[in-house]
Amino acid sequence: MTRRRWIADEISGNHAALTGRHADHLRTVLRARLGQEFDIVTPDGVRRGRVTRLDQDRVEFELGEPVPAVAFPNLTLALSIFKFDRMEWAIEKCTELGVMRMVPVIAQRTEPRLAAAAAKRVERWQRIARQASEQSRRPAPPEILPPVKLKEAVALPGSTRVLLAESEPDARLADVLDSDRSGEIVLALGPEGGWTDSELAAFRDAGWKFASLGTTILRAETAAIAAAAISVSKLGGG
Repeated sequence: MTRRRWIADEISGNHAALTGRHADHLRTVLRARLGQEFDIVTPDGVRRGRVTRLDQDRVEFELGEPVPAVAFPNLTLALSIFKFDRMEWAIEKCTELGVMRMVPVIAQRTEPRLAAAAAKRVERWQRIARQASEQSRRPAPPEILPPVKLKEAVALPGSTRVLLAESEPDARLADVLDSDRSGEIVLALGPEGGWTDSELAAFRDAGWKFASLGTTILRAETAAIAAAAISVSKLGGG
């Protein structure tokens, strides 16, 4: 039977703990028992953990042997900010697929009210990614970075940097990754309404490759999930 996986809130030597709502969910919803074993994610890797204490807002574990972890590809998504409910869904699913890092981008066509509120959403996005990481048994949650403006997005480092654009139907993402998949892969996805001409020019001038996900027009969240799935499949992670 596959053990559930949890990301520890506290670590001290060979002991770990979940606290607050994290602990309450394990204790009351999943009805954890003393002596029950789970996989516990620590800064040094995943270890087997045995429950030694159950309180209302705290569950403690004794840590045992390391658990082999599956390697994930070094894949970053630069996601132009779109409607928050859809963006949260994309973050959850891209986490499950194995994306290592997500960078929210304030593009020219990002709605001003979303751009203004984005910085306050980062903590929630990180919490969603953490929960999805536990559910999907990742060895660690992805980084969810603070929002950046276009100039910073264009300058993101990576061995292979690909801009997803509807204007490039003949250059498919899968083909680009077949020809170049070394080091860190960075994919940039536009907002609802797509990239502007000046944004496309900025990415092109900075040496980004251009590709598409096909001939149909995808919603922003669909494009993010499809790009992540294609990339993870090509890169052999997850």
